[in-house]
Order: sequence, then C-alpha cells, then structure tokens
Amino acid sequence: MVLEVKGLDGLKSALAVLEESFQAMPAFEAQPVTPDMVAVLQQVAERMQDNFPYPHPLYAGQMLKPPHPLARLAYMLAMWINPNNHALDGGRASSAMEKEAVAQIAGMFGWDQHLGHLCGGGTMANMEALWVAGRLHPDKKIVASQMAHYTHGRISEVLQLPFQAIPADARAKMDITALKQVLESGEVGTVVATLGTTGVGSVDPLPEILELQAQYGFRVHVDSAYGGYFGLVDNLESDARAAYDALDRVDSIVIDPHKHGLQPYGCGCVLFKDPAVGRFYQHDSPYTYFSSDELHLGEITLECSRAGASAVALWATQRLLPLVPGGDFARDLGKGREAALTLYRDLSADDRYLTLMAPELDILIWAPVGASASQISERARLCFHEAAKANLHLALLELPADSVQVYWGDRVSLDAPTVTCLRSTLMKPEHLDWQPQIRAILDRVTEACLRHDG
Repeated sequence: MVLEVKGLDGLKSALAVLEESFQAMPAFEAQPVTPDMVAVLQQVAERMQDNFPYPHPLYAGQMLKPPHPLARLAYMLAMWINPNNHALDGGRASSAMEKEAVAQIAGMFGWDQHLGHLCGGGTMANMEALWVAGRLHPDKKIVASQMAHYTHGRISEVLQLPFQAIPADARAKMDITALKQVLESGEVGTVVATLGTTGVGSVDPLPEILELQAQYGFRVHVDSAYGGYFGLVDNLESDARAAYDALDRVDSIVIDPHKHGLQPYGCGCVLFKDPAVGRFYQHDSPYTYFSSDELHLGEITLECSRAGASAVALWATQRLLPLVPGGDFARDLGKGREAALTLYRDLSADDRYLTLMAPELDILIWAPVGASASQISERARLCFHEAAKANLHLALLELPADSVQVYWGDRVSLDAPTVTCLRSTLMKPEHLDWQPQIRAILDRVTEACLRHDG
C-alpha cells in the first residue's frame, strides 16, 4: 500500500482522551456521519484519484513531500476542535503549542530571542517580512536574485515598494559584483538572500552579503522557505555550509514547514530577530482580546484566522523529531541530498546525459544529450512524458540558453533563446534507497528518446 492507514487506530484512542475534556459539559450529541455523507466521501476519493502519486518514491518532480504520519494524525485530531490561532479565545492550547514550535525553529537558527509565528505559507511569510522591511526603510528598494522566487517582485508591487532583480552567476547564485553596483546608489533598503532557490536549489552567498550590509546599512531578509532546514545536515559543501552558519546574523527568516518540515499544507513561518518589530502590528480590536493579558498571536500577524491544527501538527512532529544535528530528522534530510548527489555523479559520468551545476541541496537539473538547444528541449519534454508513463514522475525547467554554455560549452549549438531541462526534487529519504529503480527507468526512457529522432 502507498497510503498509511493503520495510524487511524491511534487517532481513535487519542480522540477518547480529548473527549475527556468535555465531561463537565451537559450532554450533547454532535452531528453524526450519515450514509449520505459516506457516499459523498466515496465520490471525493474517486475525484482525488486524479493526482500524481506524491507519496511514492518514484514521484521525484515538484516540491511535494508527504506529511509525517504523526503530523497527519495530530492535524486530524485537532480538527475535532478546529482551533483558530488568531486569538487565545479561539485556540488556547494550539496557540501555546505554536509559540513553542516556532521557538524551536528559531533555536535551529541560533536565535534565543525572536518574534515569529506560523502562517499560510512562504508567500504570506515573505510578505510580512518585506512589509516590516518597508516600514523600517520607507520607499527604499527591495532587491533579490533573478533566481529568487517570483513572488518577491509581486509582493513588492503589492506593498508599493520598488523592486530590482540582481543577475545570477553561473551557479544560479546572486552575483555579488552586480549587487554591489546596485548598492552604490544608496537606494536599497533590503536585500533578499535565498537559501534554496525553488528552481535549482542554489544557495546565495550570505556571508558576502552580510559583509556588504556592514558597509551599506541595508536589511537582510533570508527566504529559506524551501531550504531552511538544511543547516542541520552534515553533507553540505563549504559554500552552502558557510551560508547556513551565518543565519544567526540576519534580520528576518522565512521557512516552510510544509516543505521539508514534514507538515501538511499550508504551514509557513516568519521570524524576526528583533522582537521590537512587533510595534508595527499594533492594532485595537475591542472584541477579540479579552480573556488574557498574554501576547496573542493575532497581535503579531497580518493574517487573522489561522488553522490551529497546523501548530498542533508541527508541535507533535518536532516533539517526535527534534530539530538537532545528528538526529533522525537531520539524517533523513541528508539522505535526500545524498540521493541528489548520487544521481548527479551517475548522470555526469554517462554520455547520454548533460548535467549542469552540482546540487547544493536536493534539487538536480540535467538533460538528455543533444546537438542543439532546441533538440535537447524536444528530447527533455519527450523524456518527461515517457518517464511518467513508466511511473517515474519528473519536472521540467526552462533556462536561458546562455546560462548553460559554461557547462556544455561548444558541444551544444545555442539555436534557441531557452533550453528545457529535466528537474528532480529528491526530498524523500526513500529516494536514496530507490536510486536503482529511478536510474533504470530513466536510462530506459532516455535511450528510447535518443533513438526517437535518430
């Protein structure tokens, strides 16, 4: 079976414990599940069959990591209460669990003091970070690498802040020389460094950016929505390791527990090193906050209603799998990176494939060999579809043709402005054990694609 269901027995016993909290209440019969509901649920299951097999190790395409079984169960358990972490009145236990879980994430970055909370995902988390940045540096420019997530430009537009993309180098990292030229204008208020770009998994040179901060006085925000947890692993290369080791010196960080943190969607997190930025969230709501003098999470967020179940699931997962180097969580994360490195080394040694930069995290980019950019793109798209027919699910990535020249040189004619490559996100620990099966399908499909056009 692909779907784990045995844990439902544990959920029933946990629900019995939760039910004990209502013993003092007058008898009340909640709405029962009727045969009509079951029939509709069956229809839902049938509709949900129209999906890729995200939990399976042969799904190696987009950033879709299955939630941990405990996270699923804890989330479901909380849904019988359906807490709202906007205010303590709506989620007392889940609000306390959110504060504890977020403090553990902040501790992973070396922060003893912080201000932070969960949110719907990386987009909302980055919006809050850039909103605070705009309050601290009004009308000043936000800059990010051209390989950064596209939402930074969009968010800046929403916040009515100027935005500029900084060119990337051959390894898809922010070009420091280009950044310095932009900083000379004095118009930059915030530099967004990405630790784990969603395209190729590159890690921006954070130590060098922090050196420039000392000279130019801008704010440093780190978007590690995808790659934030990789500071725990023991198999990073030196440049990436240096970037993660510098995270304690930045101003704000975004990380998505619903990516590598084993959580259901949507669960993002924004952290500020200086708790004093909480002053920007101050507001007056005469009906929301009345049961406690403690800090309400709604007082330090832009979002209002938020699922307390996300906090419960995250708290439970981190209770089982602490965020520490050398722990089970870190070892499983390292397996995904080792899987990407293994496949990269294998493909680089095979003349049927063209590789680009070595993976810094667990994302790998490659293409079937070809004489021209257009031929490679056609073969990559064909391999993508044929691999899916063989139950190996990959992804496609379109790159500027000149960005691959440093890796492929004169072997490839750049007869098109872009080239389409194959992309895999090997973020499941099982991807390491399934390397033989993945490679066997990939070789078979690629060989057929190369023969297809002679």
